[in-house]
Amino acid sequence: MTTVLIVDDQPLQRFGFRMLLESQDDMSVVGEASNGSEAIRRIVSSGDRTRVLILTTFDLDEYAYAGLRAGASGFLIKDTQPEELLAGIRAVATGDAVVAPSLTRRLLDAYAERLPTPGPETPPGHDPRLTSLTDREREILTVVGEGWTNTEISTRLHLAESTVKTHVSRILAKTGSRDRIQAVILAYDTRLVEPS
Repeated sequence: MTTVLIVDDQPLQRFGFRMLLESQDDMSVVGEASNGSEAIRRIVSSGDRTRVLILTTFDLDEYAYAGLRAGASGFLIKDTQPEELLAGIRAVATGDAVVAPSLTRRLLDAYAERLPTPGPETPPGHDPRLTSLTDREREILTVVGEGWTNTEISTRLHLAESTVKTHVSRILAKTGSRDRIQAVILAYDTRLVEPS
C-alpha cells in the first residue's frame, strides 16, 4: 500500500486529488497540508523512505530545479492526465524518478552545462564511484542516464523488467544514489553519458 500526504494550498485541489487517490486499491491518503514550502526539505531530511513528487501549475524550470535540489524525486505539471499522475506516484514510491517530459531534456542540458571541464586524468566512465558496478550495471546506468525507462531497457536489452529493476536497485545501492535522478546525475558526473 502506498500512503500519500497531499500538500496543496487550494482545498478544492486537495479534495480532487484525494478522490482520485482513494479510488485506487493500492493507495491511501494519510493526510493533507496547505503549505509545502518547507515540506520537501523536512521530509527528505527525515531519512526514511518517503519520496516527494511535485505537481505544479507552472511549467517553469526554476520550480523543477529548486524542488529537485531540495530532494524531490519527481516533478509533473498539473495538466498531467490522472493515469499519468497515478503512474508517477507509483514510480516514485518504488524508488524511480519522474520528470515531466517537457522538462527532462532542459534539466539534463542545464545540469550538463554546469559540469566542470573533465581533466585528462580520468577517462570517461573510469570514475572510482563506478568501480563496484558490473559491466551490465554500467550499461544500465548509462541508458538510465540517457533517460530510458525500465520498460524501454527491458525491451531494448532483452531483459525481464524484474531483472532491470534488480539491476537499478543494485546500482543505487552500490553508488549511494538515493533515487534514479541521482543516478542520472552520477552518469553525467562520471561521463558515462555526454551532453547532447
